[in-house]
Amino acid sequence: MNIAVAMLLSIAGLTIGFFTWGKYVARRSGVNPNLPTPAVRINDGVDYVPAKPIVLLGHHYASIAAAGPIIGPTLALIYGFIPAWLWLLFGVIFIGAVHDFSALFVSVRENGRSIAHIAKKTLGNTGFALFLSFAILLIMLVNAAFLQLTAIALTSTYPISKLGLPPDQTLLKTTIVKGEIYGKIGGIASTSVIIITIFAPLVGYLLYKKHIKTYIASLIALSIVLISVIIGLKFPVSLNPQIWMVIILIYSFIASWIPVWVILQPRDFTNVHFLYIGLATMVLGIIGSGLAGIKIQAPTFNIDSLSMEALGPIWPFLFVTIACGAVSGAHSLIATGTTSKQISNEKYTHLIGYGAMLLESLLGMSVLLVILSAVDFEHYKELVWPIENGHLKQGNAPLAFAVSVGKTLNNGLGIPIFFGTIFGILMLEGFLITTIDTLFRLMRYFFEELWNVLFVKKPAILESRMFNALLAIILTAILSFTNGYQKIWPIFGSANQLLAALTLVAVTAWFAQKSIKAYFAAIPAGFMIITTMASLSILLKKYIESKNLTLTITDILLLSLASGVIVLTFKYFFKLRAELSKQKFVEQMK
Repeated sequence: MNIAVAMLLSIAGLTIGFFTWGKYVARRSGVNPNLPTPAVRINDGVDYVPAKPIVLLGHHYASIAAAGPIIGPTLALIYGFIPAWLWLLFGVIFIGAVHDFSALFVSVRENGRSIAHIAKKTLGNTGFALFLSFAILLIMLVNAAFLQLTAIALTSTYPISKLGLPPDQTLLKTTIVKGEIYGKIGGIASTSVIIITIFAPLVGYLLYKKHIKTYIASLIALSIVLISVIIGLKFPVSLNPQIWMVIILIYSFIASWIPVWVILQPRDFTNVHFLYIGLATMVLGIIGSGLAGIKIQAPTFNIDSLSMEALGPIWPFLFVTIACGAVSGAHSLIATGTTSKQISNEKYTHLIGYGAMLLESLLGMSVLLVILSAVDFEHYKELVWPIENGHLKQGNAPLAFAVSVGKTLNNGLGIPIFFGTIFGILMLEGFLITTIDTLFRLMRYFFEELWNVLFVKKPAILESRMFNALLAIILTAILSFTNGYQKIWPIFGSANQLLAALTLVAVTAWFAQKSIKAYFAAIPAGFMIITTMASLSILLKKYIESKNLTLTITDILLLSLASGVIVLTFKYFFKLRAELSKQKFVEQMK
């Protein structure tokens, strides 16, 4: 298939989904633009802050997208093009976007409460504690994987000969690896990250305290991004990956407890301009490549021994590997943890909740098509699933994505390969950092809520935002420094989509309380529960056999917590059904 045709079919399918199923779900849910939102009613200047719709869409999209729709589809391509593409299209329209919208809408109606707190209304304190614990474990897995991916991206190098540059070039700073000249493309991203972070408080001050016009703030943000890249070309920062992990953890510790307008919102606002440009450029590059005659360079299906060794059986592991690009429980944590506290009108829940998830799927589809148009399947496997001494070793999925962006933009738009590759690594880095700092803040929220359930009288230290932020950092660091991202990814994906299932169960129960039959949430919940519980069970056997104690314990905890939530949910629905039957009988007797 021509690569442009595949891209246009993807865009058409997602657009139709937004205006048909998305509108139907919003209408069935009862969106009411006349009801004041928590951001408007509470507006405490710290967590509850009404944001401009376009700014909030950018913050939410950057926070949910992250590396998931980039790394997940990159890894899942080992199964072939068709399975990955179909799940990205139909999974997001009927499950992923429904999940994101429903979680956001219900949270707005519940004073900006987290999804765990929403579950409390139906499952009680026990269910609340189980849900919170599950969410905390998931965030640990997400941030542990993303932390490593960030460090890999920031330290990536690539042969300059494959970037179309001569040995005497002066554009990129270089290093020698086994006698070959490599360009420090990750170092450019490192410098850019540092500069954008330093200037984030200034952007936040101008945007939220001085209330400058959004377009002026956008021009300032774009200027900062451009300057950061120019400086990065001249002065790339080169550090050891583990040092980068420590630095990011320190930054995340600070960002997780200071007011959102200081770093979190402005940094996301700055980054998202680059991310939007990146997504648009990828789409145009793919279409341009198609017009140049480029076709998909991968088998439609690739179910073989390598894909089985890499990930496992296509069901359930295709679904949990792609994860964020189609369905993601982590989105419910962001939607109900930060976004619902900033939305200024209910009418924007469809745009931000459903729409942003479709944009994420478009990113995932673009990643698939960028890779398939840029490298042949053998080169893809060398980068992402390399084999050494007859066994798979950890590949460099971020580099595979960046290199593919470079080649696609060169084929489709005539942009030099090295510029496109740098562009790809910068785009990935922007997604990674924005999600990491947002999720650490959410983890801090969840610890604070968990202590309220577990203790009648909390020790003073558990009231401290700094202590809870530090606890989140330490637990994530332990997991991240003991396991590679490709080992963490399958259990992260399983936990992530299982939380999505549990979230859909919780919102179905909430709608039932309001006498709304939410089949649009209940049916996807059932499918996702079966799929993810199966994947966690298969992984548990694998972890026990390989004697991986950390992931074995994590898997057992996830299965136990999820089982507890499911049992409590069934009890609730049986009780609700009995109450409704009793009520109907009483009405008939009158």
